[in-house]
Amino acid sequence: MNKFRIYRYIAITSIILFVVACGIPKVAVRDADRTVPDSYYGSLDTNNMAKDSWKVFFTDPNLVALIDTALKNNQELNIMRQEINVSNNEILAKKGEYLPFVDVGGAAGVDKVSRFTSQGASDDVTEVAPNVATPEYLGDFMVGAFASWEVDIWRKLRNSRDAAIDRYLASVEGTNFMITNLIAEISNSYYELLALDAKLALIKEYIKIQENALKTVRLQKQAGEVSELAVKRFEAQVFNTKAMQFDVEQQIIETENRINFLLGRYPQPIVRNSTAFTAPLPDTLSVGIPSQLMENRPDIIQAEYMLSASKLDVKVAKAQFYPSFDITAGIGFRAFNPAYIIQAPESMLANLAGDLMAPVINRKAIKADYMNANAKQMQAVYHYEQTVLNAYVEVANQVSKIDNLKKSYEMKAKEVEVLNQSIIIANELFTSAKADYMEVLITQRDALEAQFELVEYKKFQFNTMINLYRSLGGGWR
Repeated sequence: MNKFRIYRYIAITSIILFVVACGIPKVAVRDADRTVPDSYYGSLDTNNMAKDSWKVFFTDPNLVALIDTALKNNQELNIMRQEINVSNNEILAKKGEYLPFVDVGGAAGVDKVSRFTSQGASDDVTEVAPNVATPEYLGDFMVGAFASWEVDIWRKLRNSRDAAIDRYLASVEGTNFMITNLIAEISNSYYELLALDAKLALIKEYIKIQENALKTVRLQKQAGEVSELAVKRFEAQVFNTKAMQFDVEQQIIETENRINFLLGRYPQPIVRNSTAFTAPLPDTLSVGIPSQLMENRPDIIQAEYMLSASKLDVKVAKAQFYPSFDITAGIGFRAFNPAYIIQAPESMLANLAGDLMAPVINRKAIKADYMNANAKQMQAVYHYEQTVLNAYVEVANQVSKIDNLKKSYEMKAKEVEVLNQSIIIANELFTSAKADYMEVLITQRDALEAQFELVEYKKFQFNTMINLYRSLGGGWR
């Protein structure tokens, strides 16, 4: 008979599982495409500068000090670090869910039952113990331990825990990605500051040149060689250049304040060595091969963890269709008088129960959660593929940009050299009355603009080198 009951329970459970399995919606499943090109523009060199620490990559001690301060004090980075703690606490919470819950406690109360009821009449003639009548005001005192446990048959709770672990690891990688971006932003702003210093030095130099030219043209005006118009045009050019000086000085203040904000401190002068702007750039930069992005780029690693977590979420949502098996148990002592609680076994109580529950009808909410989990898993697939594609494009763009900027800088340097020679020639021709004053003004203006552009090209070269280092996944180590 006992065997028959067991077989019957197994048969009923199998039927329930069959019905449940038939009711699970069919969904499209696709894994992420992890293939990337073999190289960047044909280079197969596996040396990769992303593996170098940022303290090795950046050699300017002033810049290193700024980055080091930012990594300690940047508020947004510290907020991200607290997100890591939150994710870690989620793991602890998920771990506790698949372990038994045990509570210890006690209770006390009093109850008076009307004597004109069946229970009251029965209590009136019944002795709770030899020669002990049932009290009119019946106390209720209890102490004990009670436990409940959901048996994780379908790994629903453990998969939920593993998903929390993946999200914790993703938050760590998200913080690492922010570190790479923070280092790049500070470095780019630092070299922008050096470029502004170089522009300011050029402006002051050209102001001296223009003031000397103004003195010359005034002397020529007194000698009757030029008109007052020439004097006014030269004077206006000086005022124009001085106005540019104040614009650049304001840009310097704003750039310093932007760096200070990233460092988590109030505005103050940024210590720097402007001669670092003239330092030669490396002849070659090691970019490695695209497959190395998978281990160097924190955002790709983060997307990988989020993809893994989303897959586990689908399993958790699917397990909601299956029966859940809960066990409850309790043991303790209970009596109407505290003096009787210790009189075992009469005052002892105990219970043990198991529940097997499965959703059969009206499971729309469970289906909706399952479909949403699958949709989010597909989103994670596309996000991962997009992240990898974006990383490759970023590196490819910077690799190409470095070579083209180098060529542009060389051409612009030649243009500046020619224009500087033109200034000397124009001044000599103007002094000997063989050239018009407008030729001198135009030549000075063109030379200053070319010098500014040359500074911009040099800044772009530094920016591209920094952005390439960031795109390769450097900086977080």
